[in-house]
Amino acid sequence: MVDEADLETNVLEFVLKSFQFDRTETVGDTEFAVFHRTETESESKFRPKLVKLVVAVPKEWVVHDLASDLLLIASDGVHPGHRGTGSAVEAAAEKTEFSEQGVDWVRLPRPAGGWVYVPKATRADWTAAAVGLLP
Repeated sequence: MVDEADLETNVLEFVLKSFQFDRTETVGDTEFAVFHRTETESESKFRPKLVKLVVAVPKEWVVHDLASDLLLIASDGVHPGHRGTGSAVEAAAEKTEFSEQGVDWVRLPRPAGGWVYVPKATRADWTAAAVGLLP
């Protein structure tokens, strides 16, 4: 597990994209580190919209990988899972359920637009009210 200073000064790599730390949030009995990024909806559209993407990771799963100087996800709190290879895709092209860094994830719609990624095992804790707490 990393401390607040590491969270604030490093980015999380998730689905081959960089996410910036926003804050911690307790949902159910778990403290989550909340990360966000903004990207365009589709580069191919004439007037693409901005889409906010949010990742909520149990704080104890976030580790700082010194070799890559990135925050990664380790469900055991020590060993980061396998990271994907290739290139990032637009959020609209991502699956609603997928595996990333050794964890199964679900993508939920944000009330204000965009998407929230949460571990599938914690999905039951993420009611509409809890998702609404996120940036």
